[in-house]
Amino acid sequence: MNFNKSIWFISAACAALIAQSCNYAKSNQQVVVSSDCGMTWKKIEAGDAVPKAGLNMCYMKVVIPNFPMQGEARFISNLKDKVRANIHIDYDYSITDALSFIKQAKFLGKANVDADNEDALGKSFEMAENMVIDKRIKDVAKRIFVNEDIVELDQSDIENHLLEESNKELEKLGVKLNFITLAFDLDEQTRQAIDVSTAMKIYESKGLQDVGKAVMIERAGATKISVENQLPTVQSGE
Repeated sequence: MNFNKSIWFISAACAALIAQSCNYAKSNQQVVVSSDCGMTWKKIEAGDAVPKAGLNMCYMKVVIPNFPMQGEARFISNLKDKVRANIHIDYDYSITDALSFIKQAKFLGKANVDADNEDALGKSFEMAENMVIDKRIKDVAKRIFVNEDIVELDQSDIENHLLEESNKELEKLGVKLNFITLAFDLDEQTRQAIDVSTAMKIYESKGLQDVGKAVMIERAGATKISVENQLPTVQSGE
């Protein structure tokens, strides 16, 4: 009798342990698993139990966030007439197809990752952003910018163009950019050239080309004065 009770107790304890060890895919997650070291992947639907590795050493699991995330890209690009600029792009993106995405980011796969562990969400995605998303955005941006005149370009139009063209490349990778913001960081000489070009267009529109040229020449020859306020050094004993 005592033996039967012991068996029942052990069985109940094992069942409870198994139930506690099970974890489920949440609605804010996209969980994909592989039983052959990443050769093929299967998506676990929200609410379904995520299988354990067991004795399979080739079992891999990836927990992909199912909500918008933010990223950034920083690089140097040439614009029209060989104008160089530091490009700053901030973007918001969503992973729309986990199976397509994981084929490009297999390095995210790890054995026995707990799908209920919130730290797993987004923790390892900086490298994925650099290798999967940033690379495509940079390639598209450089292709677009090389034909853009820094003086004439429209910030809103070029952002929309970049967003559209980047999404064409990223769609097949299971990623969608929701929006981007773009900034150009130019050196002082380039900024001055833009100012001169803009000013001359205003003079020309008013029929004052000669006046504009004279003003630009005068401005170019002006001495740049820098004023600094310095506190006198007080010697000890004074």
